[in-house]
Amino acid sequence: MNHSAKMTPALRLLLAFLAIGSCIAADNIDLWPMPKMVSHGTQKLYIKKDITMSMVGSTYSDDKSILKDAFQRMVDLITLNHVVDGMNPSSLVLTCVNIVVHTTEDELNFGADESYNLTVPTTGDPLYAQIEAQTVFGALHGLQLCYFDFTSRLIGLNSAPWIITDTPRFPYRGLLIDTARHYLPVKIIKGVIDAMTYSKMNVLHWHIVDEQSFPIEIPSYPKLWNGSYSYSERYTMSDAMDIVRYAERRGVNVLAEIDVPGHARSWGVGYPSLWPSDSCREPLDVSKNFTFEVIDGILSDFSKIFKFKFAHLGGDEVNTSCWTKTPHIEGWLNNSHMNASDAYRDFVLRSQKIAISHGYDIINWEETFNNFGDKLDRKTVVHNWLGEDVAPKVVATGLRCIVSNQDKWYLDHLDASWEGFYMNEPLKGIDDTKQQHLVIGGEVCMWGEEIDASDIEQTIWPRAAAAAERLWTPIEKLANDTRLVTSRLARFRCLLNQRGVAAAPLAGYGRASPAEPGPCVRQ
Repeated sequence: MNHSAKMTPALRLLLAFLAIGSCIAADNIDLWPMPKMVSHGTQKLYIKKDITMSMVGSTYSDDKSILKDAFQRMVDLITLNHVVDGMNPSSLVLTCVNIVVHTTEDELNFGADESYNLTVPTTGDPLYAQIEAQTVFGALHGLQLCYFDFTSRLIGLNSAPWIITDTPRFPYRGLLIDTARHYLPVKIIKGVIDAMTYSKMNVLHWHIVDEQSFPIEIPSYPKLWNGSYSYSERYTMSDAMDIVRYAERRGVNVLAEIDVPGHARSWGVGYPSLWPSDSCREPLDVSKNFTFEVIDGILSDFSKIFKFKFAHLGGDEVNTSCWTKTPHIEGWLNNSHMNASDAYRDFVLRSQKIAISHGYDIINWEETFNNFGDKLDRKTVVHNWLGEDVAPKVVATGLRCIVSNQDKWYLDHLDASWEGFYMNEPLKGIDDTKQQHLVIGGEVCMWGEEIDASDIEQTIWPRAAAAAERLWTPIEKLANDTRLVTSRLARFRCLLNQRGVAAAPLAGYGRASPAEPGPCVRQ
């Protein structure tokens, strides 16, 4: 039964989402995103103030303390910074969470089993909840409890017993951030990662460099970050490693992007020979081997840091006019018996081979498919952004696809409502089951031209969470009318606020302000 259809605007007691999951509210199911299967009762439990974690029956050893640290984050979060100073009651007190993980694997890989089962009983001595998962990353999603009870001044759990069986609809549930248009401090990026986990998003697409700035250190070509905005607006390789490890311990992969051959003017600040000429600075010079040596050096350095299965090579919005009006490139084109379109294709395919040599599968923006899809390497994932009719064409050729159509899932479009984010269906127009499986997921994109550290959170949230449910929840449990989920998303937005995430009100467009005084859920 889709309990979300019974939601009313009445304010219910909130249950806090924990570090990596959802929430359970009084009197009804109030989870975001909605799990695959849920059942519950009517009893109220309390959580022991010094609740513990055990791993009885688990194959996983937690040598890296992934679960231990996640459990502590959970304990810290559920209080919402309130002082828990009530007296533990004599009965119906949950004393422990036992976590059973059936595999020893603790390396985050694409397609890892993220399913989990959560059981919260009302009988037993001692009384304990149990999370069971195939992998530690599934177990992270199961860490979900409770709310602060202002009467008892304890942590409470309503509507027990609970049984939740859950698994994601798509393996790729992404959010793009852009550190080239405006620099984002490491702390801000980590905050974005934390907020992603609350709605079970699992890929941070890091659009690191672009024509405006090149903020990351590349040891193989150390002058590249001369193209940063300033000396302080940079990331060292150690910073990048820190971000990747921080994300991975929370079940989030980091996808690194270098956008070639266009969007690369900043590369030439440190190495001017990468420009076609001093007066015509992008795309990168296709005629020089040095250009591809630099790409090889970047991807070689990336392969030591970014362990995700994929590398994003861009390939969009390539204006080749610089190539045809620069004498030495025009001569090279003539000698190679190529026109500018041929050179664009050659550049992309050569870059793909370099990425594959470093162990990556490739993601390219859809222009590469639209122009020469039959020539793309079969390891290519086509990233759709221009229109909703592209994904069916991509999967019909046997290639994989990620959906980010800009009219619905671009967060920098402030006039794009959360309702549009929720209703955007990645499989629209794709009826063949085998082809549906080639759509590996979707991604909302926070392009950085008009955001920085001061307003990125309220521009992303809660609209990104609306898309997150579309990507996690089984399609038969998704609402066909956004009015059926409005109150549930409003409570999730309030929970984000209580956790320190500056999520904007649902009413209005992106990063809107509250219209008038009133309770959080009515904004």
